[in-house]
Amino acid sequence: MSAASTLPSDIVSLRMSHCRAEHAAREAQYHLAVLHYRTCLEAAERREDCRAVEFFALKLAGCYDQMGLNAKAASFRALAGSGDALLLG
Repeated sequence: MSAASTLPSDIVSLRMSHCRAEHAAREAQYHLAVLHYRTCLEAAERREDCRAVEFFALKLAGCYDQMGLNAKAASFRALAGSGDALLLG
């Protein structure tokens, strides 16, 4: 089974991942939040949804800022600002 086949492709799975990420971020469990936001970002990229890519990239940037990983945060902010929906592939 490939990694891509385990990522959420339907809106319900995407929403569940988003809810898990939000909960983890509220609890300052940023490593878990990053895991779930990254899953959401990859799903948004597969769907070629530029607005969702921007949203999740900014969420990831915020988590990385909280973790003190400024270079990673900047790269996700750049992704959000670039409009390039297929950067992570």
